[in-house]
Amino acid sequence: MNEIQLYIDGLIAQMGVDVNDVGFVSRLVIVGIIVLLVVLAYHFCHKILYKVVSRITQRTVSRWDDHLLGGKVLDSMCHLLPPLLLYVLLPVAFGDMPKILKFLESSCYIYIIVVLLRLVCAFINALYRLTCEKAGVEQHPLKGVYQMLKIIFILLGSIVIISVLVGKSPVAILTGLGVVAAALTFVFQDTILGFVAGVQLSSNDMLKPGDWIIAPKYGADGFVIDVTLTTVKVRNWDMTITTVPPYALVKDSFQNWRGMFNSGGRRVKRSIDIDINSIKFCTPEQLAFFKEKGWLEGIDVVEGEMVNLRVFRNYLERYIRSHNLINQNLIQIVRQLQPTPHGLPLELYFFTADTQWVAHEKVQASVFEHVFAMLPMFGLRVFQSPAGTDLQEVVKSNS
Repeated sequence: MNEIQLYIDGLIAQMGVDVNDVGFVSRLVIVGIIVLLVVLAYHFCHKILYKVVSRITQRTVSRWDDHLLGGKVLDSMCHLLPPLLLYVLLPVAFGDMPKILKFLESSCYIYIIVVLLRLVCAFINALYRLTCEKAGVEQHPLKGVYQMLKIIFILLGSIVIISVLVGKSPVAILTGLGVVAAALTFVFQDTILGFVAGVQLSSNDMLKPGDWIIAPKYGADGFVIDVTLTTVKVRNWDMTITTVPPYALVKDSFQNWRGMFNSGGRRVKRSIDIDINSIKFCTPEQLAFFKEKGWLEGIDVVEGEMVNLRVFRNYLERYIRSHNLINQNLIQIVRQLQPTPHGLPLELYFFTADTQWVAHEKVQASVFEHVFAMLPMFGLRVFQSPAGTDLQEVVKSNS
């Protein structure tokens, strides 16, 4: 360093500069050269090296290099070289001024740490995006884990920066932090609980983006769109967004409909009330009609003992089994429930083949429209409480 200083002093003296000003001018020249080298290094990285590496990664078949060696990761690498070069060259300009050199080196060191933290965060983000592209992993709630990694590195970097500012070892800073550990635990309570809950949700496969969950206590009824370290975002049916802490879902119960979607069938469990007065034995004419239609197949017919509701149930069972929009691999039941003052409930239990909400509702509606339309053909009626118009008809008929 001294040889470089003497060489530049000699060159400046030969240029006719006053002896008393040689040192000052020499220092300005060295500082200017250092600034020029740092600027050239940055432009070389950002304008040339950045473009070369980007083109190479784009031409490769693999995807990992596009994430880990591109975008903000490569940009952060370009920002790292100038402060490193500046840190190495500072003693050339201020080697004879230890206090100023120490201040500048500390400032440069802090800047290097900040850029390194930016590089680490960019690398973790790229690693998260790369992980999400893996088959079978993209739906796991890994965002909270990667966020926790970033927080750990930022805390460690902050400790190193504090140690540089106060002039103490990072180990001593860490030892002193033990005194305020309780306060830090209180401040980062949600973060810590969220991280632990996120690990539980992920390891037990309880929740992942794309799942339809219902958590009535928190007003959540919709699809999970994001799982972070401190929140689970749910898009409800009315397109509102509900945020729920992950630890709340671990602590309290919630309903996940993923099994329904994976099964390939969405349940229909609905009943209609049959007017009990319309349930009767079939007449010979009715039996002949039912036989002609093929509605008695699978039934042991005993004339005088066959009930119209039995034939109707048999018809519905055959109708459901032949419906191409109903999942034939899942359970199907047509059953009677306990009679009520509103009649005899006849329940249809089956699963639609399409699990999407709109398609499911359309199939369900078409099936029950068919059921209502077919009831009169079996001599059956649906129970319906009298309306005002019904009472008016009764009054008119009696008057």
